[in-house]
Amino acid sequence: MVTVREVPTTPIEGQKTGTSGLRKKAAVFSEGNYLANWVQALFGALPRREVEGSAMVLGGDGRWFNKEASQIILKLAAGNGVKKMYVGRDGYLCTPAASAVIRERGAYGGFIMSASHNPGGPKEDWGIKFNYSSGEPAPEKITDAIYGFTQTVDTLKMADIPDVDLSVCGVTKFGDFEVEVIDPVADYLKLLKRVFDFDLIKSLLTRPDFKMQFDAMHAITGAYAKPIFVDELGASPDSCVNAVPKEDFAGGHPDPNLTYAEELVKVMFSADAPDFGAASDGDGDRNMILGNNFFVTPSDSVAIIAANAVECIPYFKSGLKGLARSMPTAAALDRVAAGLGVECFETPTGWKFFGNLMDAGRLSVCGEESFGTGADHVREKDGPWAVLAWLSILAYRNKDVPVGGKKVSVEQITKEHWAKYGRNFFSRYDYEGCESDPCNAMVESLRAKAAASKKGDKYGDYELDYADDFEYTDPIDGSVSKNQGVRFVFTDGSRFIFRLSGTGSSGATVRMYIEQYEADPAKQGADAQVALAPLIKIALETSELAKFTGRESPTVIT
Repeated sequence: MVTVREVPTTPIEGQKTGTSGLRKKAAVFSEGNYLANWVQALFGALPRREVEGSAMVLGGDGRWFNKEASQIILKLAAGNGVKKMYVGRDGYLCTPAASAVIRERGAYGGFIMSASHNPGGPKEDWGIKFNYSSGEPAPEKITDAIYGFTQTVDTLKMADIPDVDLSVCGVTKFGDFEVEVIDPVADYLKLLKRVFDFDLIKSLLTRPDFKMQFDAMHAITGAYAKPIFVDELGASPDSCVNAVPKEDFAGGHPDPNLTYAEELVKVMFSADAPDFGAASDGDGDRNMILGNNFFVTPSDSVAIIAANAVECIPYFKSGLKGLARSMPTAAALDRVAAGLGVECFETPTGWKFFGNLMDAGRLSVCGEESFGTGADHVREKDGPWAVLAWLSILAYRNKDVPVGGKKVSVEQITKEHWAKYGRNFFSRYDYEGCESDPCNAMVESLRAKAAASKKGDKYGDYELDYADDFEYTDPIDGSVSKNQGVRFVFTDGSRFIFRLSGTGSSGATVRMYIEQYEADPAKQGADAQVALAPLIKIALETSELAKFTGRESPTVIT
């Protein structure tokens, strides 16, 4: 038996778990018992009969403090009765791979050490979340219980074991507790091979007239890029850039959008751009898709993948069970669902809502406008999966095009999709690092305006259909999620939405979403910012954002 020391501690304020775990500055997590308190509270929140003798998974995005945190978590796991821990070599596991390992190994759950797309380093962000037995983020009943225990925790159950060498794959035993260090890529790669036709994708990536560039942004997918794209699929080694994971992401912001993935954007919008470009974020669950001088919005990306999935991806050959998007995501996916005759769900932001639908067998492909796309092969959004889905579509569409012939491009595929389904012009404005109190006041003001509004109200040239604060009743478990975003929806389907993001480590991020549908192919090629300009003006005036926040311009425009 492992010797367990009971270490006295005291509760620490502010350990409320959000939509994607607990996120704070790394300096906060690395001080005293901050991390240990939260982990112990988690074990308090889980049924003891289920934890004792269980197997769990541990890994993360390679950011600063992950190595030290791994040892703390292992000692607490052993001290609380866990029998076995699967740990990614060097503490590495991208978020979708962690979900895959939990499912593949039949684990009770797993710890993911990540602050996702937020910067890393001693002065930047750190985070942790717990994923349950299906590989999905813990439901609110668990996260609420964790928070309750953080307010009363007074003892840490720490196993008296030495630090474990996580640099080499293998098994280390301490009495009845076992740590198995695993290849962070192997289980995930095995799953991807069941989903995709690797030979088909390889036929594209080995063409002498096809070029791609994948930017790992010095984050965790750097550990996956070469094994998947180069070793398995035959891409040129120079197609993977910034592919060495770094604890501080080389000082960058590992968020794959047009602002922070500037290096890739410059390459893809150059005179000699590759045919295909993609980037992934800090923990590998987000993605950005680009063609030669062409950007695909996340809302369009998931719709195009869904529209082509049955034909191009073997995993879906028997058909799609259903589709789903987060409420702020443009409704392009709804039109595909209608065309295919399958259900389409509109959920709050957060992958756990998709997980319930997947476990019930009602969802195959889903996405969020925040560059998250995924399917029911795991229970997380999956950056590399989205890249492979696009490569599958491109490979299928080009399989009969001879070398040197006119290839079907990302732009062509997207514009053909618009011609068939219409285009949902979409943009998101992020105002990062705002003071929380004025932001909360702005949202309350918008709620009051929505409540006082009535059908037929005029907003410039737009006529209001309805305005509300989005509320969702889960069709699987009946749980109700309120206050998920204030939306003003007009009779032509146009809308604007405001919500506060829960993914930051400090302050508040205001997100404004603007959408307008265009059925006329002659008008679908307009620049999104130009097409949406009148509605953006109305949204800013209605919200009085500049007055409340003092911000005249956003930090990021998507």
